[in-house]
Parts: sequence; structure tokens; C-alpha cells
Amino acid sequence: MLARSCLRSARTFAGARNGAVQFTKRAASSSSSASTAESPLRLNIAAAAATAVAAGSIAWYYHLYGPTADASTPAEEGLHSINYPWVHNQWFKTFDHQALRRGFQVYREVCASCHSLSRVPYRTLVGTILTVDEAKALAEENEYDSEPNDQGEIEQRPGKLSDYLPAPYKNDEAARFANNGALPPDLSLIVKARHGGCDYIFSLLTGYPDEPPAGAQVGAGLNFNPYFPGTGIAMARVLYDGVVDYEDGTPASTSQMAKDVTEFLNWAAEPEMDDRKRMGMKVLVVTTVLFAMSVWIKRYKWAWLKSRKIVYDPPKTNGTPPRL
Repeated sequence: MLARSCLRSARTFAGARNGAVQFTKRAASSSSSASTAESPLRLNIAAAAATAVAAGSIAWYYHLYGPTADASTPAEEGLHSINYPWVHNQWFKTFDHQALRRGFQVYREVCASCHSLSRVPYRTLVGTILTVDEAKALAEENEYDSEPNDQGEIEQRPGKLSDYLPAPYKNDEAARFANNGALPPDLSLIVKARHGGCDYIFSLLTGYPDEPPAGAQVGAGLNFNPYFPGTGIAMARVLYDGVVDYEDGTPASTSQMAKDVTEFLNWAAEPEMDDRKRMGMKVLVVTTVLFAMSVWIKRYKWAWLKSRKIVYDPPKTNGTPPRL
């Protein structure tokens, strides 16, 4: 009797213990499933928050230290120019070569008396603005220093296509002396060096009013122009209707001359633009073909892997349920 009661008590204890273990496993599994269900949501929220913080930081940094530097006051910055529809800014358009030829004429007859183009050689004018004979004749009108002779003296020679356009003054001091202390800037890269580019140059050349507006204060020896920073510029108005006689018969109005010389200065700052656009179109065509070929090769090479099917084959049990 005592043995039977002990055996019965042991079985009861073992059953209770197994039940407790199973309850613990269920609780652990339920808690783990709940935690695994909540973890993707937490990860998504954290990723979204990190992305928002990063985007906000980039936007704030771009706002503070962007590509444009604004002046402290509108008077120091000058009036913003209008965005004009320049043809050469379009993707599939080139320079207007007739406008470039007219603009070079405006530069020679009006701007060259004060401003230089020290980075433009005569050879770049060939095929775009002038012919070979015209460029050679233009270069021979000026004299340049030759190599020292046997006595060490430097003689003058006629210009060649490899020479650069001459400057109107010998040095900066002579330029300042001739312009009441103001130094006329070199126009080789003036379009790239000014905020607004062509729009700024065109607006500046056509922005001289007949009289300064009421209340405008202009310093001695300066001229009022709202597009120039500070509104006081040493250069007076130089473009008037009919000041240039175009060889192709185009009416030489102020806006026409300003447009032509602005396009010429843009070409002087970037003479390789036409070749760059042409090469860019070739690169786009070639890369498009190569991309299509790479996509086809990828689909062809990986088709066996993408189209395979994985099936689970359970073991055979001969009609009897598997043992747990």
C-alpha cells in the first residue's frame, strides 16, 4: 500500500511538473512572438526618424552654405536680373554663330578700348567667328615680342594665330590711371565669375537709366546701375542705338548689341560648349545601348536561377504519424 501511494504521488508530481514546463514554454513563445512582432515596427520608426533627421540636416546645411552667397543687404547685392531664354542654354542647341560674330564686332569697337580678353587666342576664333584668313589678318594688325636675337634685343613681330588678344593697357597701374582709379576687369571669364551669368551681363549693359531715381545716392565719378552691387559703377553707359554698324545689316539697337556681346562673352568663357554637348549626346547613346545589352545579358545568364522552384519534400512515414 505504501509503495502504491508513493508511486501515485510521484506520477502526480511529474504531471504537474510537465504542465508547468509546458506553460513556461507557451509563455516564453508568446512573449518572444510579441517581441518579434514589435521589433520590425520599432525598426521602421527608427529608420524613418533617422532619414528625416538626415534630410533636415542636409537641407539646413544647404540653406546656410549653399552654392550662392548672398550679400548682407539688398543694396550691396544689387537688383536680381531677369532669367532670359538664351538659346545656347538648351540641351540640343548650339551657339548662334552670327550672334557671336556680331558680338565680337561689338567687343572690338566698344569694349576693347578698356577691357581685355587675355585668355582668348586668335586660333579659337577660327571656324566659329572668323575664317582662317580673317583671323590671320586680325592677328597681324598687332605686334608681339619675338625671341631675343644674338645681341639680346627683343624685336617686334606681327601677330600669329597662336598669340592671344592684346590688352588695351600695359599693366594694371596704367589701366587705373586711365579710368580714374577703377580697374576694368578682364572679360575672358566674366560670365562665369558673376552671379547670374549672361542674365547679369545683359541686364547690366541695358540697365543704365537716363537719370538716377529720386533718393539714390551715387558717389563722385560713379554711374547709377541697379544691377551692380552697391548701385554705383565706374563704367558709364557705352551702348547706344547705332553705335556699331553691323556688317550683316542687323539693326544695332542697344538690346541687340547687349545680347550679341553677352553671347560672345559666354562663348569666350566656354568655347568648348558645342563640342561638349556633341560628345555628351554620343555618350548618352552609347551608354543607353550598353545598358540595354547588360540588362539582356543579366536576364539571360541568371534565368536558370530566377526561374527555379524550391519544393519541400516531406519524409515518407508509411501511413503512421511522425513521432514527436
